[in-house]
Amino acid sequence: MKNIESNLALLIGPTATIREALKQIDINQEGALFVVDERRFLLGVLTDGDIRRAIIRGKQLTETINTLYNTQPYSVLKKEFDLAVIRKVLVEKRYDVIPILEIDGVIIGYETWAELLGGDENQSHERVIEVPVVIMAGGKGTRMAPFTTVLPKPLIPIGEKTILELIIDQFGRFGVKDYYITINYRGEMIKAYFDCIERDYSIEYIKESDFFGTAGSLKLLPQNLGDTFIVSNCDIIVKADFAEVLDFHRATKAALTVLSSIQHHTVPYGVIKFEQGGRVLEIEEKPEFSFCINTGVYILNRECLSYIPDGKVFHMTDLMAALMSDGKQVVTYPINEREYIDIGQWEEYQKAIILLKGQ
Repeated sequence: MKNIESNLALLIGPTATIREALKQIDINQEGALFVVDERRFLLGVLTDGDIRRAIIRGKQLTETINTLYNTQPYSVLKKEFDLAVIRKVLVEKRYDVIPILEIDGVIIGYETWAELLGGDENQSHERVIEVPVVIMAGGKGTRMAPFTTVLPKPLIPIGEKTILELIIDQFGRFGVKDYYITINYRGEMIKAYFDCIERDYSIEYIKESDFFGTAGSLKLLPQNLGDTFIVSNCDIIVKADFAEVLDFHRATKAALTVLSSIQHHTVPYGVIKFEQGGRVLEIEEKPEFSFCINTGVYILNRECLSYIPDGKVFHMTDLMAALMSDGKQVVTYPINEREYIDIGQWEEYQKAIILLKGQ
């Protein structure tokens, strides 16, 4: 049992805002929060999934969490603590974290999937998804110069692996074995690299004759691709539950689902609000703003390909606009800030190295 004192960022009060809850989930890295009163009496459990569903329903980040959390979560009394039982529950219920309580309901500890089962090769936390993944790896990567004057961006190393291998590893957790990689700039180097390493997945290369934008090369995909597939940029890593994303995509009857990341940014100055004539109404010191950004990962139905013109520059934003203007359903699946890692520019590349070392 892990003592709750070792990760106090797991605790949150019922009057906290959704924004505050998102930040704490980013800090504690367990995907959940224990909602407690001032005595640490457990009131409920709030997961990142609870927050995601609330945001999709239209809840604002400034609203409180007091109606969002599960008030009857699974928990274990310290005196009844049994590791074998907890293991069984984690596997059957697919919980990420389980609170451990004193007899009076005060939380004193917790157990996690990662701690108990993360190293067990016979256990799998993720459901297998039977869809292919398309990785768009044909760009010049100008933001990463001078590396990319020699190497294609997908082969830039982070630790002992390339960016492209790390992206494939994320999907590999869900049993994905079939990959399509669109190539153009220094594409032969990408092929040569993957021909030389040991791997348990297949790759089919899609060669662009020119630079067709972020969606144009999808037109070159084979006819036997399947009804649904995932598309990812080659310079980002998204740590989402892709089985859940696919469930969401199908439940909403979407033609395209774009994964978005909730980002928080603070203006480092006092912001002045004033009216006509210059009269100051309010000075807000270092205000914080939150918004969803496009991560560059998408779920697409095959029908989307018919909206992409042949041999022309066409971006994913163009595709989404074309779908929406035709009455097709385009939806977003929001993830938390820390679940999105951008490796496409030098400053973010340095951050990615630190984040991935700690995963």
